[in-house]
Amino acid sequence: MTSPTYTDPPGMPEDERMTDAEFKVIREYLGLTGDWLADHLGVAPRTVRNWEQGKYAIPDGVRLEMEDLEARTGEFVARVAEKLLDLPEPGVVTYRSDEEYHAAHPDQLWPASWHRAVIARVAQEVPGLAIVYADQAPHEAA
Repeated sequence: MTSPTYTDPPGMPEDERMTDAEFKVIREYLGLTGDWLADHLGVAPRTVRNWEQGKYAIPDGVRLEMEDLEARTGEFVARVAEKLLDLPEPGVVTYRSDEEYHAAHPDQLWPASWHRAVIARVAQEVPGLAIVYADQAPHEAA
Protein backbone atom coordinates (compact mmCIF):
# COMPACT_ATOMS: atom_id res chain seq x y z
CA MET A 1 0.00 0.00 0.00
CA THR A 2 1.39 3.38 -0.93
CA SER A 3 1.06 6.46 1.20
CA PRO A 4 -1.33 9.11 -0.03
CA THR A 5 0.19 12.23 -1.51
CA TYR A 6 -1.36 15.43 -0.28
CA THR A 7 -0.89 18.22 -2.76
CA ASP A 8 -2.50 21.56 -3.29
CA PRO A 9 -4.54 22.29 -6.38
CA PRO A 10 -2.74 24.66 -8.79
CA GLY A 11 -3.10 28.27 -7.73
CA MET A 12 -4.55 27.55 -4.29
CA PRO A 13 -4.92 30.89 -2.45
CA GLU A 14 -2.96 31.14 0.79
CA ASP A 15 -6.00 32.53 2.65
CA GLU A 16 -7.85 29.22 2.12
CA ARG A 17 -5.06 27.14 3.64
CA MET A 18 -5.64 25.51 7.03
CA THR A 19 -3.50 27.20 9.67
CA ASP A 20 -1.27 25.33 12.09
CA ALA A 21 -3.52 26.47 14.95
CA GLU A 22 -6.69 25.23 13.21
CA PHE A 23 -5.05 21.89 12.52
CA LYS A 24 -4.00 21.33 16.13
CA VAL A 25 -7.26 22.58 17.63
CA ILE A 26 -9.29 20.26 15.41
CA ARG A 27 -7.02 17.30 16.13
CA GLU A 28 -7.35 17.86 19.88
CA TYR A 29 -11.11 18.53 19.67
CA LEU A 30 -11.51 15.19 17.92
CA GLY A 31 -9.50 13.49 20.66
CA LEU A 32 -6.88 12.27 18.21
CA THR A 33 -3.23 11.80 19.03
CA GLY A 34 -0.64 13.09 16.61
CA ASP A 35 0.60 9.53 16.09
CA TRP A 36 -2.88 8.21 15.28
CA LEU A 37 -3.50 11.06 12.86
CA ALA A 38 -0.11 10.56 11.20
CA ASP A 39 -0.88 6.87 10.72
CA HIS A 40 -4.36 7.69 9.39
CA LEU A 41 -2.95 10.22 6.93
CA GLY A 42 -0.07 7.95 5.93
CA VAL A 43 2.60 10.44 6.96
CA ALA A 44 5.35 10.41 9.57
CA PRO A 45 4.47 11.63 13.08
CA ARG A 46 7.16 14.29 12.61
CA THR A 47 5.16 15.67 9.67
CA VAL A 48 2.10 16.17 11.88
CA ARG A 49 4.28 17.89 14.51
CA ASN A 50 5.80 20.12 11.82
CA TRP A 51 2.35 21.07 10.55
CA GLU A 52 1.23 21.91 14.08
CA GLN A 53 4.34 24.01 14.68
CA GLY A 54 3.85 25.92 11.44
CA LYS A 55 7.10 24.64 9.94
CA TYR A 56 5.32 23.35 6.82
CA ALA A 57 2.18 24.47 5.07
CA ILE A 58 -0.72 22.08 5.52
CA PRO A 59 -1.71 20.67 2.13
CA ASP A 60 -5.27 21.20 0.99
CA GLY A 61 -5.83 17.43 0.86
CA VAL A 62 -5.07 17.24 4.57
CA ARG A 63 -7.51 20.09 5.27
CA LEU A 64 -10.19 18.18 3.36
CA GLU A 65 -9.44 14.99 5.32
CA MET A 66 -9.66 16.90 8.62
CA GLU A 67 -13.02 18.32 7.55
CA ASP A 68 -14.18 14.78 6.74
CA LEU A 69 -13.05 13.50 10.16
CA GLU A 70 -14.92 16.39 11.80
CA ALA A 71 -18.09 15.67 9.82
CA ARG A 72 -18.03 11.94 10.54
CA THR A 73 -17.44 12.62 14.23
CA GLY A 74 -20.28 15.14 14.37
CA GLU A 75 -22.64 12.65 12.73
CA PHE A 76 -21.64 9.98 15.25
CA VAL A 77 -22.21 12.36 18.18
CA ALA A 78 -25.66 13.27 16.83
CA ARG A 79 -26.67 9.61 16.35
CA VAL A 80 -25.58 8.60 19.85
CA ALA A 81 -27.20 11.63 21.50
CA GLU A 82 -30.46 11.00 19.63
CA LYS A 83 -30.61 7.40 20.86
CA LEU A 84 -29.93 8.43 24.46
CA LEU A 85 -32.24 11.45 24.77
CA ASP A 86 -35.39 9.37 25.13
CA LEU A 87 -34.01 7.05 27.81
CA PRO A 88 -35.12 7.68 31.41
CA GLU A 89 -31.61 6.99 32.77
CA PRO A 90 -29.17 7.44 29.89
CA GLY A 91 -25.75 5.88 30.23
CA VAL A 92 -22.75 5.08 28.06
CA VAL A 93 -19.61 3.02 28.25
CA THR A 94 -16.21 4.36 27.24
CA TYR A 95 -12.74 2.87 27.22
CA ARG A 96 -9.41 3.43 28.93
CA SER A 97 -7.21 2.11 26.11
CA ASP A 98 -7.21 1.42 22.39
CA GLU A 99 -6.90 -2.29 23.12
CA GLU A 100 -10.04 -2.25 25.28
CA TYR A 101 -11.97 -0.18 22.73
CA HIS A 102 -11.00 -2.33 19.76
CA ALA A 103 -11.76 -5.54 21.67
CA ALA A 104 -15.31 -4.27 22.19
CA HIS A 105 -15.62 -2.68 18.73
CA PRO A 106 -13.27 -4.49 16.33
CA ASP A 107 -14.77 -2.71 13.33
CA GLN A 108 -13.74 0.73 14.62
CA LEU A 109 -10.50 2.30 13.41
CA TRP A 110 -10.71 5.29 15.75
CA PRO A 111 -8.63 5.41 18.95
CA ALA A 112 -10.13 5.23 22.44
CA SER A 113 -9.19 8.90 22.96
CA TRP A 114 -11.56 9.80 20.10
CA HIS A 115 -14.34 7.78 21.74
CA ARG A 116 -13.84 9.61 25.05
CA ALA A 117 -13.94 12.97 23.24
CA VAL A 118 -17.14 11.89 21.48
CA ILE A 119 -18.71 10.88 24.78
CA ALA A 120 -17.80 14.26 26.27
CA ARG A 121 -19.66 15.93 23.40
CA VAL A 122 -22.63 13.58 23.84
CA ALA A 123 -22.71 14.47 27.54
CA GLN A 124 -23.22 18.12 26.58
CA GLU A 125 -26.34 17.11 24.65
CA VAL A 126 -27.83 14.53 27.03
CA PRO A 127 -28.73 15.78 30.52
CA GLY A 128 -27.77 13.44 33.35
CA LEU A 129 -25.71 11.13 31.16
CA ALA A 130 -23.92 8.47 33.21
CA ILE A 131 -20.47 7.58 31.86
CA VAL A 132 -18.55 4.51 33.00
CA TYR A 133 -15.58 2.51 31.80
CA ALA A 134 -16.33 -0.87 30.26
CA ASP A 135 -15.10 -2.79 33.29
CA GLN A 136 -17.44 -0.78 35.53
CA ALA A 137 -20.56 -1.36 33.44
CA PRO A 138 -23.26 -3.85 34.37
CA HIS A 139 -22.71 -7.04 32.38
CA GLU A 140 -25.71 -6.53 30.11
CA ALA A 141 -24.66 -2.95 29.22
CA ALA A 142 -21.13 -3.90 28.18
